[in-house]
Amino acid sequence: MPTNAFYNDYDFEPFSGGSRPQDYRTPFQLDRDRIIHSAAFRKLQSKTQVYLSGEYDFYRTRLTHSIEVAQIGRSICHFLQKDSEYLSDGFFVDSDLVEACCLSHDLGHPPFGHGGERTLHRLFKDIDGFEGNAQTLRLITDTLYQSVGRQTGMSPTRAFLDGILKYKSTMSERDNPKNHFLYDFQREYRDFAHSADSSLVGPQSEEAFDGISSIECQIMDWSDDTAYCINDIVDGVRAGFLTLERLERWASREGLDAETQPLFESFIADIRRDRLEAVFGAKIGQFISSCRLVPRKSALASATNRYAFKLAIDPQAKRVAKFYKRVALDLIFRSAPLQQMDYKGDRVLEDLFRALDDSYFSTDRPQSRILPEKAAALMKAAGKDYRRKRLVARDFLANLTDGQALRIHKRLYDPEYASIIDLD
Repeated sequence: MPTNAFYNDYDFEPFSGGSRPQDYRTPFQLDRDRIIHSAAFRKLQSKTQVYLSGEYDFYRTRLTHSIEVAQIGRSICHFLQKDSEYLSDGFFVDSDLVEACCLSHDLGHPPFGHGGERTLHRLFKDIDGFEGNAQTLRLITDTLYQSVGRQTGMSPTRAFLDGILKYKSTMSERDNPKNHFLYDFQREYRDFAHSADSSLVGPQSEEAFDGISSIECQIMDWSDDTAYCINDIVDGVRAGFLTLERLERWASREGLDAETQPLFESFIADIRRDRLEAVFGAKIGQFISSCRLVPRKSALASATNRYAFKLAIDPQAKRVAKFYKRVALDLIFRSAPLQQMDYKGDRVLEDLFRALDDSYFSTDRPQSRILPEKAAALMKAAGKDYRRKRLVARDFLANLTDGQALRIHKRLYDPEYASIIDLD
């Protein structure tokens, strides 16, 4: 196996301390493989990306999106190794590590997409709210492996843990946050990621973490942007949300500027010629080759090369990505059908939350047993500890797939639904 001087023992150290047993795989390959073979990763196949999972077979789910992000991330690593003057055969950004970060980036997202995330944030305000990226960290460090009455994390390497920390301030370190935060109890994981720089350990202001992300995290973030802004647009056209008529009305209403107008005209032409998938496939390659590695100064750079460089993106690629995101937001995410699905997801999750609240937190009625065995055992182990019980409820709802949430909701609230043979 080729050596890679880009990383050292600081990067490889697992959160549990010490060192891992010798394996034919690198530490980062172990991180990646543990994610791929986890139940949480498999559940992404039935979690909403844009459209409710199961609507049609060809729409992307969280799983297919994550696989596409991982492929783009690996390709960026390979491109940088060939293109950058700072990298070589023995000194390179590890594509296995980036792949692990990319495959994990949506692991903690709940059922029903971003609407579901907003709902859980509102329902669990009393225990740090809810945040998809923070929940990803919770899975990896605390709850990835579950048995009756017990759950543990995977003890990730420092480089992998740090690579998924897209946002680093905690909820209490931010002013009334709606998203983009860690849970307060996750400071210990953030401290572990930054242990080489004492100024970044402990409680901080939100501004302390501006621009503080590893090169792998930056690659993951641009890979996610690439997949999201291009592939969601393709799905939007195929689903009938982005028709020529709707696009032209939107452009007339928005009044596109001189910078955006050529992008719009090219987009319209590609739809008319029915060449969208081929053209947008080529754009992924353009977004990959828009990346450059730039040296940067950082207190952490003395401990790890992960902070010795930043990812620079060609401004034109950023402008194109911004345009496609704007189209997707205005014409897909804000469309009536998707808003209706958001509303339904909100009602389903709130109803499930109320059922858990009545069954396990109410003092006015006998306790019901509506949680599955593993979650019920964790609830029982929490005893009278209100916060621990709330964590069990939040983890349970966040881990549900769209289908699981809908089936449980039917059992609880639909008088004519009587199936007891489902596995969940």
